Amino acid sequence: MYELIINFLEGPVPMEAYLIVSSIMFFAGIYGFIARKNLMMMLISIELMLNAADLNFAVFNRYLYPEQPEGMFFTLFGIAIAACETAVAIAIIINIYRNLQDVDVEELNQLKG
Repeated sequence: MYELIINFLEGPVPMEAYLIVSSIMFFAGIYGFIARKNLMMMLISIELMLNAADLNFAVFNRYLYPEQPEGMFFTLFGIAIAACETAVAIAIIINIYRNLQDVDVEELNQLKG
C-alpha cells in the first residue's frame, strides 16, 4: 500500500486529480453563489466557477490533444471574458453601494422605479 502511494506521488499528476480539484472549485462557487447575500461574495463565487471551467479547458487540452493549442486559447479567452465581467460587475456594485450604502441582495428592491 505504501509503495502504491509513493508511485502515485512520484509520477505525473493524473487527469482525474485536476478534474477533482476543478469540480470542488465549481461546486464551492455554486454554494457560495446560492448561500451568500453579499454581491461581492456572489461575484467571487462566479469567478470561482469560471476558473473551474478554465481549468477544465486546460486539462483536457493537455491530456487529450497536447499538440493542438485550442484549449489554451479557450482558457485565455475565458480569462479575458472573466476580467471584463468583473470590471463591469464591480462598477455596478460600486454604484449600488453609493445609492444604498450596502451591497446586500435583500436591499436591491429599493432601486426599482
